Amino acid sequence: MPFKTLNIQLQNNIASLEYTVPTPIQIKAIPVILKGRDILGAAQTGTGKTAAYSLPILHMINKTDSSELARVQALVIVPTRELSDQITLAIRSFALKMGLRILNISGGVNISKQIASLEKGADIIVATPGRFIELNRQGHIPLSKVQFLVLDEADTIMDMGFIREVEQIIDLLPPKRQTILFSATMTGAVKRLSEKILNKPLLVEIDNLSPADLTIRQIVHPIEKERKSELLSFIIGSNNYPQVLVFTRTKIIADEVSQHLKDSGLPCATIHGDKKHGARDRALKDFRSGEIKILVATDIAARGLDIDDLGVIINYDIPHIPNDFIHRIGRTGRAGKNGVAITLLSTTEQISWRKIETMLDKKPELITVKGFEPTAATEAVKTRGKSLSKEVDKNKKTVGAFGNKRKKELVQPKYATKRGPKIARAESAKKSKKR
Repeated sequence: MPFKTLNIQLQNNIASLEYTVPTPIQIKAIPVILKGRDILGAAQTGTGKTAAYSLPILHMINKTDSSELARVQALVIVPTRELSDQITLAIRSFALKMGLRILNISGGVNISKQIASLEKGADIIVATPGRFIELNRQGHIPLSKVQFLVLDEADTIMDMGFIREVEQIIDLLPPKRQTILFSATMTGAVKRLSEKILNKPLLVEIDNLSPADLTIRQIVHPIEKERKSELLSFIIGSNNYPQVLVFTRTKIIADEVSQHLKDSGLPCATIHGDKKHGARDRALKDFRSGEIKILVATDIAARGLDIDDLGVIINYDIPHIPNDFIHRIGRTGRAGKNGVAITLLSTTEQISWRKIETMLDKKPELITVKGFEPTAATEAVKTRGKSLSKEVDKNKKTVGAFGNKRKKELVQPKYATKRGPKIARAESAKKSKKR
């Protein structure tokens, strides 16, 4: 199905971007959005959902006299500034020669420059929740003309604790509007939010919405926690990957891993929450251009990274939130291309890993790297863990063997029964007589 069959304007812009055939999510979402329906969309990153909502919105947006100050007609809320940057650039490319002002409003950027841009007016704003609320409170963002609201990566917005800010934004907008919500995973929080803000939405999802995409080869390397850095540098150095993205759980670990790679003769860049906006931009630019082959990042950056032909990602450790694992591996194997997701798994992460495994449609390959085999002590810990579980089960059965009367005494003290207070007073009286 060519793009022309979707009856979208901007065909010249679409052709110039070499978009020939729409993706499955675009085929399903665009006609529904054009009809003015609210949408609850389920789609992973890399499936073309930015175009799925921005193209029909651009098609429908009303451009007033160019001499009149632009008023915000569409608002796109995203969780991170990297994603805000990425989506702003994408929408600008779709809207080429339309004469629309499309602004990026996110934290970590000079707020005075953003205020100056807003004073000139804006047709579309792409924003992170916190900075948007801040500028609105200062009276810089008029919202009375907003016709379209998009919440992109809604699961991450919820995970990052922006629910209150989103609710505040909803209260500021005209009740008569079209709302589009996209999420890679349909968590309980996302479903509850959709019930609050969507009006008779149509569920739009694609059949290949699976964390274990067939184009992604998933590998797990068991390793001692203390030897992870050593194994990481060995894997990267021995395979000579053109590009590799390494994910860590915390900022401290990201810095430590980066330093180890540099000490091992492997130049790399790092991005995390403590890095200034300019430094993060430079790191991404160098990584995208190929000047730097290794990028170390925390999960806060997982949703905003869109690198063409990224073949390999490595999970240095397991993320705090299981859903973040899906977004990590979603950085590779994009748009049906092949990719490899490697996880370095220590014994201490087994419980967290089991939660992630339940989310996957296929079991990752377990490969032990020669020279980095887990020690006998680690295997003993695993075995001991199983033995302890058996002992606990055995003890539970032993407790039950005392009979109901004995079991009650073990579970609750006498003062918790109806006769407890009287017994307690009687014992207290006896002690007083003895004294």
